[in-house]
Amino acid sequence: MQKSPTFVAIRDIAAAARRYSLVGMLGWQDVRQRYRRSALGPFWLTISMGVMIGTIGVVFGQIFQTAMKEYLPFLAAGMILWNFMSVVVMEGCTGFIAAEGIIKQLPIPLFVHILRMMWRNVLILLHNIVIFPLVLLAVGRPLGWEALIAIPGFVLLAINLAWGALLLGVLCARYRDLPQIVGSALQVVYYLTPIMWMPGHLSQRAGAYLVDFNPIYHLISIVRSPLLNAMPTATDWWVSLALAVLGWFVAIALYGRYKRRIAYWL
Repeated sequence: MQKSPTFVAIRDIAAAARRYSLVGMLGWQDVRQRYRRSALGPFWLTISMGVMIGTIGVVFGQIFQTAMKEYLPFLAAGMILWNFMSVVVMEGCTGFIAAEGIIKQLPIPLFVHILRMMWRNVLILLHNIVIFPLVLLAVGRPLGWEALIAIPGFVLLAINLAWGALLLGVLCARYRDLPQIVGSALQVVYYLTPIMWMPGHLSQRAGAYLVDFNPIYHLISIVRSPLLNAMPTATDWWVSLALAVLGWFVAIALYGRYKRRIAYWL
């Protein structure tokens, strides 16, 4: 009896989740291998990110005529989260392609490679997040108890990124031009999302389109707002939850249907 595509997908994802120790080891090994023989390791990325945040903060803070106490923490949290999100999306495009050798040799769940990629980038995010308290210290802004809400917000963000990476991993394994298209689209989304600019910098009508109808803004807000001593709105939570449910529904359907073909596409 042939099993349904949905069952095939869910079984593979569940089997990958049970291999959490393997995922952790492979992700940690990726980080160590990437920065092998480097004195500072992944902290080179942290230094680069810190310099970029400081430079953009000084320049655009003057252009927008916004107080550094408000603008710099907003920019730092936004850029750190955007860097994590954009890298996960781009590496999700090549998640299966990069693991071609393992996929063709070892019978492990394919979703392991998506989890491995995400864990690797979470480790890098933990290095970059060090910048944020330093920024708060520099501008004399305290971190409130609201910051704890960023934890469930980040979990929901990661759930959304996981289905996005899985979906793109399948599509890009079949259509190799898609990573370039996704990279170009991310650049456009970066400028349309309040990362370098604050929602208050726009007129009310423009803000309604670029903020209220921008799902990426809501995904960032459920993590960034608590870090800035503010609570995410109900809209932020509902949009993020709706994206997670709808996204996983589509991703499971597509993954289950084409999972057996991925090895032949590589």
